[in-house]
Amino acid sequence: MTMVPPRPKPAAFLDRDGVLNIDVGYAHRPEQITWVTGAAQAVRRLNHAGFHVFVVTNQSGVARGMFGEDQVRSLHGWMAGELAALGARIDDFRYCPFLPDAPLPAYRKDSGWRKPGPGMLLDLMRHWPVVREGSFLVGDHLRDIAAAEAAGIPGHLFGGGDLDAFVKDILARRGGVGSP
Repeated sequence: MTMVPPRPKPAAFLDRDGVLNIDVGYAHRPEQITWVTGAAQAVRRLNHAGFHVFVVTNQSGVARGMFGEDQVRSLHGWMAGELAALGARIDDFRYCPFLPDAPLPAYRKDSGWRKPGPGMLLDLMRHWPVVREGSFLVGDHLRDIAAAEAAGIPGHLFGGGDLDAFVKDILARRGGVGSP
């Protein structure tokens, strides 16, 4: 059976902590995840509106020795599964474990993947058929917005509340209705 490659389409890049889930500081286990109101509905809305949906997250807890990359990947798998059970699909995840002044020498690096650098977004754009026009990022810090701008896409600052209402408003302002 031949695999049909995904068709080119715009992407919605979502920060993780503070956008999809409540930011409790260095979350790395499922029991630390409380979904932001409307998180699954927002992802589902983006899926139905024809977007690739990606998560891009700085994970300096790895560089600080608080948890390992395996725990980050495991949590992302769990998150994807929980959202999938609600009919919402995350197409891919990227994370940056590096920190310029990291206590762990293996992770002491000034990485272009660490937001405000655009590396994670650009890597996803290289590996997926992303149409830059219409793509955007939702983040909860100015470093997220700076990463989006450096990647050549708009960034939207999410201040909390209902993520689905926030995404619905973005799509309406861009001329895309997006259905739940």
